[in-house]
Amino acid sequence: MKKTLASLLATSCLTLPAAAEMLDVEKDELTFGFIKLTDMAPLAVAYENGYFEDEGLFVTLEAQANWKVLLDGVIDGQLDGAHMLAGQPLAATIGFGTEAHIITPFSMDLNGNGITVSNDIWAMMKEHVEHDADGKPVHPIPASALKPVVDQFADEGKPFNMGMVFPVSTHNYELRYWLAAGGIKPGYYSPEDVTGQIDADVLLSVTPPPQMPATMEAGTIYGYCVGEPWNQQAVFKGIGVPVITDYELWKNNPEKVFGISAAFQEENPNTTIAVTKALIRAAMWLDENDNANRPEAVEILSRSEYVGADYDVIANSMTGTFEYEKGDKREVPDFNVFFRYNATYPYYSDAIWYLTQMRRWGQIAEAKPDSWYDEVAKSVYKPEIYLAAAESLIDDGYATRDMFDFDTDGYKAPTPAEDIIDGIPYDGRTPNAYLDSLPIGLKGEQKVVGNEVQG
Repeated sequence: MKKTLASLLATSCLTLPAAAEMLDVEKDELTFGFIKLTDMAPLAVAYENGYFEDEGLFVTLEAQANWKVLLDGVIDGQLDGAHMLAGQPLAATIGFGTEAHIITPFSMDLNGNGITVSNDIWAMMKEHVEHDADGKPVHPIPASALKPVVDQFADEGKPFNMGMVFPVSTHNYELRYWLAAGGIKPGYYSPEDVTGQIDADVLLSVTPPPQMPATMEAGTIYGYCVGEPWNQQAVFKGIGVPVITDYELWKNNPEKVFGISAAFQEENPNTTIAVTKALIRAAMWLDENDNANRPEAVEILSRSEYVGADYDVIANSMTGTFEYEKGDKREVPDFNVFFRYNATYPYYSDAIWYLTQMRRWGQIAEAKPDSWYDEVAKSVYKPEIYLAAAESLIDDGYATRDMFDFDTDGYKAPTPAEDIIDGIPYDGRTPNAYLDSLPIGLKGEQKVVGNEVQG
């Protein structure tokens, strides 16, 4: 970062120890929660490879029923930390839904999600999709190919239902982003109506990730946005077709985080850094040598105590490929990224993108100045903890300085237009200008009143 680490720590409200040999942890027995998704991999790898034990930590990993149960567990102290949706610490801290100050010192991964539609919907979409000389669909597939289908449902008086995993999930925002980029209105939230279906062309509702394929097969939803392996599961079961990955939607977009309560960090500063060190080592292992360890990671994740899906289903996306229609398997080496491209650094600009999407769709009901976005991001994302862990890993000989982004001010360079499906660039330093540039969604002083946008 532009400030030296020493000056940053000196001015931080956080209490951070000097990096050196094994830290004198305040709490050595810890319980962490996760949801059965492949991007929980850093937790599983840190456990199985002994990285937690190397830091003097004795960790128990517990699968959780859903994202709300997981968040509640961290808030009430039953869990010391968890694999979280990036929107959860932000939403809790600003008081959307459950209110609590949750922070993150570590981003779990980049990319890793997809949008899948049922076979019947895909058959209707295909006539609106461009195909190459070999007859294969040209990717990325825009939601404009879905719009005639949605319009047909509307003409017939039938609702078009799709699933996402949680109101403040990346999946909700990515599905909304894709739909809006194709001219489809995904609906708004208001303080009085938290369904997110105000003025919607497509009705989005919550379905837990492992239940997505079965819910779509039953006809309750016509498609969904979810992490792996639940898009590839639809392909293996022959019930659906993934139409786009989030790598195609927004190249190297941020995904999950590791979340803890601010109170836990204040009471256990050394423990927090030790946990972060173990997770960084796990992320490094997952990506090193051009993903050479991924087959071993897939074997770990396929175990019932972790994701519990078949090895081949998990491998379909974790080892550098992604299958769309059955037999249409393509190289996507960055579908899952755990360390390269500074994937583990908790950038303020990543936090601000989530906040802009909350504002865009009405979860943040009132306009906020750019300074507010910066302040919230800095209250939740904690690169100073991450960099203290990185320094300690360097001192321990597990990493070198060039592996980390010490020169950033906490903001990434703007994402260029060519890396986002709608061709609209993103700069976390100017959130209101970014919101104004998006054709569908709240901007300026607009708010949702009743069933309409005013202002």
